[in-house]
Amino acid sequence: MIYLVDASYYVFRAWFALPDTLRDDRGRPVNAVHGFARFLGDLLEKVDPERIGVAFDESLTACFRNDWYPPYKANRELPPAELEHQFALCRELTRAFGVADLASARYEADDIIGTIAVRAQARGVPVTIMSRDKDLAQLLRPGDQLHDPATGKRVRYEDVRDFLGVRAEQVADFLALTGDAVDNIPGVPGIGPKTAAGLLAAFDSVDDLLAGLDGVRALALRGAARVAAALDLHREQLALNRRLTTIACDAPVTTGLACLCRSAPCREHLDDLHNRLRFGPALRAQAQRIASRHGAAGVSMELFPRPAASHAR
Repeated sequence: MIYLVDASYYVFRAWFALPDTLRDDRGRPVNAVHGFARFLGDLLEKVDPERIGVAFDESLTACFRNDWYPPYKANRELPPAELEHQFALCRELTRAFGVADLASARYEADDIIGTIAVRAQARGVPVTIMSRDKDLAQLLRPGDQLHDPATGKRVRYEDVRDFLGVRAEQVADFLALTGDAVDNIPGVPGIGPKTAAGLLAAFDSVDDLLAGLDGVRALALRGAARVAAALDLHREQLALNRRLTTIACDAPVTTGLACLCRSAPCREHLDDLHNRLRFGPALRAQAQRIASRHGAAGVSMELFPRPAASHAR
């Protein structure tokens, strides 16, 4: 099993959940780092994965999807400076625990996760994706699961139809039809989740839908003629949506599956971070237990390059 973590969700969750009175030794807020440290520590201690990668988003505006559609995610505000510096600290903490941190200036965390998931699946290795992002359900194949430890919700490959009303392989088509307000992707007017699921039950994909509009008109679907007309009128946007909602599984990720094997945590690096970030005794004790279990290294070995300052999506 390979565990792939969508870090941004857990960093943002901690940012909103914990008070900004948590400060480092320079007086800067580090509440998001404290929450992320608890999440990552619990994962490493309770699940104890042998292979794990944590994917971060580096930029809100430089994704290749913005080249296709400039309004992509334009509805999201850039993170404030009080949060932006915490992403770099979360990545540093990840490396100090001996875990691979992964990011790209042009590809999103979802794409990094997708690329590694496809490589693992090709070798018959199942993946657990740690996130609550429904978009990632499109990556699931038999043996895989989408798990959000914050809520305890698990979605296996065979559960996706109950979760979204379509098969995992159809999730990108489903989102292309309904739109995705979170990513500022417009759907086809008049097509909601129920209609989209009905269309994809009769037609396997958006391409099949657009090639078979006469068949759409003949469906036992309320307003079938209107739906077919809307699909025809918005076919260019729908085709673009399909490109935007599809997770890229060919991101230029140089990290191989072998590099996802955990290394020994660096006790010196962890102690330094704990002092700088003013972690309390519970987080320090947890880190010590994890380090002791995995034979902590005495000096910091940069197995993964230090990133530039990170930008949250």
